[in-house]
Amino acid sequence: MDIVISLIGGLGLFLFGMNYMGDGLQKAAGEKMKNILAVLTKNKFLGLLVGTLVTMVIQSSSATTVMTVGFVNAGLMNLQQAIGIIMGANIGTTVTGFLVSLSIDKLAPLFIGIGVFVYIATKKKKVKDAAQIIIGFGILFLGMDLMKNAVNPLKNSPVFIDVLSNLENPVLGIFAGFAITALLQSSSATTGLLIAVAASGCITIDMAFPILFGQNIGTCVTALLSSIGANKVAKRASVMHLLFNVIGTAIFLIFLAKPVSLLVVNLVKTDIKIQIAVAHILFNIINVVILFPFSNLIVKAATFLVKGDDDIIDDNIKYIDTRLLATPSVALAQASRETLRLGKIVTKQLEYSIEALINRDENIAKKVFEIERQVNLLNSTILNYVVKVDKVSLNYEEEDKVAKLFNILNDIERVGDHADNIAELAIYMYENNVSYSDYARKELEQLIRLTLDVYKNSINVIKSADKEIGNQVITNDHKIDASFKALRKNHIQRLNDRVCEPSAGIIFLDVINNLERIGDHASNIAITMIEGFGNN
Repeated sequence: MDIVISLIGGLGLFLFGMNYMGDGLQKAAGEKMKNILAVLTKNKFLGLLVGTLVTMVIQSSSATTVMTVGFVNAGLMNLQQAIGIIMGANIGTTVTGFLVSLSIDKLAPLFIGIGVFVYIATKKKKVKDAAQIIIGFGILFLGMDLMKNAVNPLKNSPVFIDVLSNLENPVLGIFAGFAITALLQSSSATTGLLIAVAASGCITIDMAFPILFGQNIGTCVTALLSSIGANKVAKRASVMHLLFNVIGTAIFLIFLAKPVSLLVVNLVKTDIKIQIAVAHILFNIINVVILFPFSNLIVKAATFLVKGDDDIIDDNIKYIDTRLLATPSVALAQASRETLRLGKIVTKQLEYSIEALINRDENIAKKVFEIERQVNLLNSTILNYVVKVDKVSLNYEEEDKVAKLFNILNDIERVGDHADNIAELAIYMYENNVSYSDYARKELEQLIRLTLDVYKNSINVIKSADKEIGNQVITNDHKIDASFKALRKNHIQRLNDRVCEPSAGIIFLDVINNLERIGDHASNIAITMIEGFGNN
């Protein structure tokens, strides 16, 4: 019983340490992660490098693959680009296995102590991120040490030895590796367990190899599950991951297991832990070298297996996907892009509402109401997504961006509401045959032009974060405020002079009030952007 408790506790610490260290690495990387992923549009080889680097940072090939499925599902990446990242993820995940094979677990308390001391002592964000990495590193090795100590007494157990002897059958070894990895959702954790058992001296490299094959297939389960509910292209991305690992396992099992096993033994004479780590590295690198030239065929095979149209555009959502939450900086950048898209949709809504008002066109006003429903749904979807981003581990800059996104989304949604109000006023004018005097119409058209210009520029600032344009928006909003007061005063005078009908006067005042509020929200967006948050 004590062995089981120690093994479970050690595994828990190992997984926590790995995730905590990965969080620290992501925080330290911050915007660099987004910039690294920006090169995905280049070619498959760069995708291979990116997949390796990203997996080294987030400490999970499954998370990298799930994120890739998310990119494909959002239409931000095609299958040709995705296959390179998927292959690179397999190489990146070998880093954790190599680290835990090193005999430095006795230094784990020292790493934890130094990391905690630095974390408490400093107020600098970057130093705290570095301290988190050190703490996670120490906890990972503390868990590894617990697992080794838990397994060590089993080397004298006939039952344990009998179970392990069955793993000499490669098929059983592959199944064991697959099952454990599918259960733990982490190939690195399976490697850690394998190395812990190997430290007891009960496993040879020939017994360990099939388990490594199985864990590579087992790690595909996470991506396959994540593709449920995704589009056809995203499903193909997860199938590509499975095909790559199954084909690689078959090649090794039939042709390369023995030669590579002999190579590993010649490279590392005695230490079984390092032998397993080196075997893991060679297995994944050789697989990539062999299969990378045939990556187009893997894409075609996935397309053949998952039949259907390649439509990847969602009617409501274009850029955001929950699978991207594994990398907060990327998820946040995509939320910003979706917010910019929402702002452009509201621009069209506002233009339609103005056209409906000027021409007293009921049909165009109805278009505004249709867009309003789309805006409300999209705004709600983005807000829910940003809430999810806010719940994951973020650095200070990312937390600030989340807060600013909430403000921007609120202002854009309110502009849509005011456009909806103007369309309702347009319908009232149409149904009641209300019209303005020529002078009132001329004044109103001037304010409309200024308001449209201010709002469009505020949306441009979301994309460019241009301080000069932002300041111009704020300045022009002051002009809108002054114009609103002048127009209200002039129109009240016209009503007193009986130049305008009372019904037209009420509509006029409502319209300019909505335009003034639109200017205020545009100014709010510009102020938020000038404080330091852009989409580029």
